[in-house]
Amino acid sequence: MSSFTPATQDQLLALSVNAGIAELGQSERFPAAEPDMVEAIVEGIGAFAAGEFAPLNRVGDQEGAQQDGDTVRLPEGFKEAYASFVEQGWNAIAGPPEHGGQGLPFTLSCNVLENLGTANAAFTLLPTLSAGAIEALEHHGSEAQRAMYLPKLISGEWPGTMNLTEPQAGSDVGALRSTAVPIEDGEHAGKYRIAGQKIFITWGEHDLAENIIHLVLARLPDAPEGSRGISLFVVPKFLVKEDGSLGARNDLRVVSVEHKLGIHASPTCVMSYGDQGECIGELVGQPNRGLAAMFTMMNNARINIGNQGVQIAERATQHALYYAQDRVQSARAGSPDKNPVAIIEHPDVRRMLLRMKALTEGARALLYYTAGLVDRGALGDDTAGRRADVLVPMLKAWGTDVCCEVSSLGVQVHGGMGFIEETGAAQHYRDARIAPIYEGTNGIQAADLVTRKLGLSDGADYAELMAELASDTANEAPGLSGLASSCASIAEWMRNEAILDDRLAASVPFCTMSAVAVAGWQLLKQKRAVASGAAPALAATKPVTTDYFLTHIVAEAAGLEASVRAGASLLYTLSAEQLAG
Repeated sequence: MSSFTPATQDQLLALSVNAGIAELGQSERFPAAEPDMVEAIVEGIGAFAAGEFAPLNRVGDQEGAQQDGDTVRLPEGFKEAYASFVEQGWNAIAGPPEHGGQGLPFTLSCNVLENLGTANAAFTLLPTLSAGAIEALEHHGSEAQRAMYLPKLISGEWPGTMNLTEPQAGSDVGALRSTAVPIEDGEHAGKYRIAGQKIFITWGEHDLAENIIHLVLARLPDAPEGSRGISLFVVPKFLVKEDGSLGARNDLRVVSVEHKLGIHASPTCVMSYGDQGECIGELVGQPNRGLAAMFTMMNNARINIGNQGVQIAERATQHALYYAQDRVQSARAGSPDKNPVAIIEHPDVRRMLLRMKALTEGARALLYYTAGLVDRGALGDDTAGRRADVLVPMLKAWGTDVCCEVSSLGVQVHGGMGFIEETGAAQHYRDARIAPIYEGTNGIQAADLVTRKLGLSDGADYAELMAELASDTANEAPGLSGLASSCASIAEWMRNEAILDDRLAASVPFCTMSAVAVAGWQLLKQKRAVASGAAPALAATKPVTTDYFLTHIVAEAAGLEASVRAGASLLYTLSAEQLAG
């Protein structure tokens, strides 16, 4: 079993080169983000993750979250580790100072989650969901709601959840049936009685905190049909009194905990609201505008799930590298020395390991580039904010595809031992598989790219991204520049010629092409920085992983153009009955 080592040097390089953290630190909003502070945070959270979260990764997978009546219990050690996380202030990194946060860039909160999630992906989904709840209430909650809930959410004392999905409504959120009835008089006048069942609620119930703040989508009486008739409500596990102390238990409960392929330490709950007709919730934002408020939370979650892709890929890569150095088998082909060598010396194992590193580092570069643009958008740079919007579906979709490929390669590096649970490689493979499904499947992300994001600024935002990329890389990496030019050409075809079916049929490979182009560009920027003396610890490795990405990953992405332009007609040559056979 391999231990977890924080990827501190590569993270600091990505923060510097891709996120531009030094520039963010010069703004009036983020003056505390000085170089010494940034380095201390990255090193500090890495040490915390290694000491507190990583040791629980294996036991969390083996024992998992267990329902115990009306609560869910985590294995021994989880409660103490979470309490330490809260006490040390890691959850508050990017929270607004007026509600107890540290007011640092979103980019640094991404680093906190990256380290925690690499150490323990299932556990880290708890603060990941809280981050989205904070974002939703900060932007859409009333002043009273922000004062009531944000300090505890930001500290982490009260984690948050997102409640969208219902048994009959998967990705079609507009089909939900949960209801919210106004309370006219009595103690809770002005609030709402919530009733309904939600499924797939990550960390919906647990014993790590004294309260849980649920954000729940439901319909008001006489609300319009579909997504236009959805409102958002804050529904605490325990009602909160005006002085901030906890009152009675709210009328909500965990019905069951799902038995899953992976992330066993993350309780995925079926939640029931209002069994006794007394589940109390508060409206967040405007009536029938809940989906807009929830999408604030969802957008944050999509970035953080792209981050999860980096996390699991990094851990799987470390695990495979550890094993490949330790496992001795066969002589090196063609070597006069016939003694067996560590498998890291064999060409195909080298290929797999280098591919794992290149993909992981590329996804990390894309993550921090996107996060830095999000911070610039928050500072008032609308162009940067729109570019971040374009990148979010690429990061979420490609970043989580990467973790599936990398964790699969990790099993392959282990050979037959990778298929044996005791080696631990299989856990990363199992944990990874949910990430392309979370927060809108990767097909939905790709559809978002080709139907909405390509149209931002009448197509200019995507076009300017690819034009800048192509121009900046033409001399050093003509293959990468060519890929960007192909992406730009395809985008024009999609916007001006292709029918909707053709755009949607092409959306996934086009999203991959776009993401690989941007990730390759950001890796090339890292390579330049290392060549100029930055990150001396990476002087040997960064040029090689970048060149592998540019030589192999970029070439593969360029080869997807034929598939993109093939259209949808072949997909519908067979009837549904014929296809089902």
